[in-house]
Amino acid sequence: MKASSRHLDRFQDPRYYQIAVLTSLVCFGVIALDFGIRWQNAATIVITALGVQFLGTLYAKLPRFDPLSPLITSLSLTLLLRSDEFALAAAAAAIAIGSKFLLRFRGKHLFNPANLGLVTLMVSSDQAWVSSGQWGSAAIGAFTLACLGFLVLTRARRAETTIAFLLIYAGLLFGRAAWLGDPLAIPMHQLQNGALLIFAFFMISDPKTTPNSPAGRVLFAALVASVAFIIQFIYFEPNGPILALIMSAPTVPLIDMLARGRIYQWANPAACAKNEAKGV
Repeated sequence: MKASSRHLDRFQDPRYYQIAVLTSLVCFGVIALDFGIRWQNAATIVITALGVQFLGTLYAKLPRFDPLSPLITSLSLTLLLRSDEFALAAAAAAIAIGSKFLLRFRGKHLFNPANLGLVTLMVSSDQAWVSSGQWGSAAIGAFTLACLGFLVLTRARRAETTIAFLLIYAGLLFGRAAWLGDPLAIPMHQLQNGALLIFAFFMISDPKTTPNSPAGRVLFAALVASVAFIIQFIYFEPNGPILALIMSAPTVPLIDMLARGRIYQWANPAACAKNEAKGV
């Protein structure tokens, strides 16, 4: 009975759901939507991520090798990163996973691993870019992605980060359209973007890189949404949310100091949620 209970508790880890959803998106994109994902790049990213995680486990003298987090990071990179060079794909995975062990503050990652890998490659090479427009803008597709992502978030008990980001970002888009006299179809089209939903549901919501308290996460989401809007529509730079997240990440320790909460533990998300409700 005890062994069965341990196995059941293990599968309550929300990362299993994240991996299932991201894997489904990759397969659906390759088979049905022609995302342009090269299987060689995907294999390179996954193998490199797992290899660096293994080396990091030895470096940090962790009790066991955990493949779940590097799989989530590598699947996110596979969905968003495009490059014709295998070496760049491997570099993105190595930077992403390596940052988990090297860039830490008070027991937490300083940057979202996939976000750091993407931005580093985007800034340092003109042969790597983020896929944003090829997902299609059909409402049913966006709704499906949103539902799958929301399922993952409710299991992780961190839904307020994504909800706040999407509401505030959408409010800014509709406000801009009203100011300019644009039809509502324009902000609706801007929101029906697969890359934006992947960012909102699987990147900004990462419980290891967001503030510990619910109020802090809402504040952080508002900051990222505001910076993303400025980058995208005032400076007219693409990939505003991805750039905004890495720019806003250093504020998380400060937010944690102002609004204290409990550091998230993958092994027991329900306990973390219970403790947050008690004000821990």
